[in-house]
Amino acid sequence: MRGLRLPRTRTGWRRTVQTVAALCTIGLLPAVWVQLAGGGRVRDLADVPAEPVAVVFGAGLTDGRPTPYLAHRLDAAAELYRAGKVRVLLVTGDNSRTSYDEPGAMRTYLVAHGVPSGQVVVDDAGFDTWDSCSRAKRVFGVRKAVLVSQGFHIRRAVALCEAAGLDVYGVGVDEPHDVTWFAGGAREVLAAGKAFVDAAVHPSPRFLGPPEPGISHALASPQP
Repeated sequence: MRGLRLPRTRTGWRRTVQTVAALCTIGLLPAVWVQLAGGGRVRDLADVPAEPVAVVFGAGLTDGRPTPYLAHRLDAAAELYRAGKVRVLLVTGDNSRTSYDEPGAMRTYLVAHGVPSGQVVVDDAGFDTWDSCSRAKRVFGVRKAVLVSQGFHIRRAVALCEAAGLDVYGVGVDEPHDVTWFAGGAREVLAAGKAFVDAAVHPSPRFLGPPEPGISHALASPQP
């Protein structure tokens, strides 16, 4: 097996550098698209426009309870509800096995923090951001919404939900810039590539299923 041959001339080195630069530029294009497509519709809790629904994305469980990052998303969603900015909360996450019920834990948390149970709707098959966005529209009939996630994720969520046909704003929850935050930011650079493909191809969610009336019923019911 031959070893890697390095360029022996200035022209060879120049071409190598140009090739590497071009590949890096192409690799970063999805991340640039995410920032441009999603950045203009990110607001804070105080100035986000009122919409019928808030979509809260899962962020993992620890011993069956929301992780701190997920709890902060849920706290922000509950604040939106209490402020009258949204009327229904759609919690979307992974419930692919009986021992791991992310959206169920999210609903339990919200109810324990004062959100009426009838105003929380569960999406058990939000396995990734695209699936959550696609199912919000195709399964739950959401057209307009406020998305809730951490700042490093919210632009990708907005870009994907807009690509899925929703009219959305995003609220980015502030977090300390700790190891988890930096890891999440690094993951977003990699996830942008998949997001770019999802937005272009519009794949069906891993599990689509029939339409569910939970959102429409909650919106039609008298507000507590």
